[in-house]
Amino acid sequence: MGESSDSVSIDIDLIPLGGKECTVKTSKGSVSVLVCGDQEKPALITYPDVALNYVSCFQGLLFCPDAASLLLHNFCIYHIDAPGHELGADVISSDEPLLCVDDLADQVAEVLDFFGLREVLCLGVTAGAYVLTLFAMKYKERVLGLILVSPICKAPSWTEWLYNKVLLNLLYFYGMCGLLKECLLQRYFSKELRCSVQGAESDIILTCRRLLDERQSLNVMRFLQAINTRHDLSEGLKDLQCKTLIFAGESSPFHAESVYMSTKMNNKICALVEVQACGSLVTEEHPNSMITPLECFLMGFGYHRQLHVASSSSNGSNPASPSSHSCIAPELLSPESLGIKLKPIRTRVDVEI
Repeated sequence: MGESSDSVSIDIDLIPLGGKECTVKTSKGSVSVLVCGDQEKPALITYPDVALNYVSCFQGLLFCPDAASLLLHNFCIYHIDAPGHELGADVISSDEPLLCVDDLADQVAEVLDFFGLREVLCLGVTAGAYVLTLFAMKYKERVLGLILVSPICKAPSWTEWLYNKVLLNLLYFYGMCGLLKECLLQRYFSKELRCSVQGAESDIILTCRRLLDERQSLNVMRFLQAINTRHDLSEGLKDLQCKTLIFAGESSPFHAESVYMSTKMNNKICALVEVQACGSLVTEEHPNSMITPLECFLMGFGYHRQLHVASSSSNGSNPASPSSHSCIAPELLSPESLGIKLKPIRTRVDVEI
């Protein structure tokens, strides 16, 4: 559609979730973007983990009524999938060059340029959190805030590097085989969820297995190769000026690195939330545990939940209504009190008075 190598073009189809699925052609190749909401609203961009897309990574969070009243009410959400990870994707041609993590970050910038987005909030999970953190470092003026779920920031350890090499070989020789899916499920979810007492797998695990079957293994290889050659971001973290909220699943294989990342950032603008009995994919395993910290974090930008007039009139203590904001002390927006420790159901907040 565009003649020059730096042109950006788009194809749009309506999708069942009510958004617009777009194929944006950038100088780094094509990338799929799902646009959900009124594009006149502030922008929130998302980026998923390896082998996942917006459906398998963010649907659990966005289908929570409280999250919908907070996120969908305030933002137009741009779900950016890693190249070749969108629904129904074809295999990326072998003629296309392999992208490194810097290429992926630059690709995000080109997507923003196309949609005319100057400043955005970012939500990323693990590998996607790394890409968006790198994007925030390279384009500081374009990122208002980061919401990072089980993020990584170091170069891979020898153990992780070798483990990923095994996964890459499985992808190359056997595709999305049963063993590979088990390895990915261990990456995403806690043992408690994967090993149900009843013996039957949960709907979350079954759905994730089905969605993994739809991935093109060679496309997943490309993303995993980029992440396996990533560089250490530790030194640059202290220079980030955007507000940052980090969720760390305590059963995630990246829990220690997520906690480390929070210690390397300016504690005046970064808050850490640890979610117990949860793997890396907090957005799917325990999305309700994210609501209160997200609400406190976004209040700092002036965003509130949508008022549900009908339900609030019938129940004066409706927790989804803005009236509950009066129960949230302004001090919660300070870095000290945003160090929240979450359990799957109950939230414990330690506030210094």
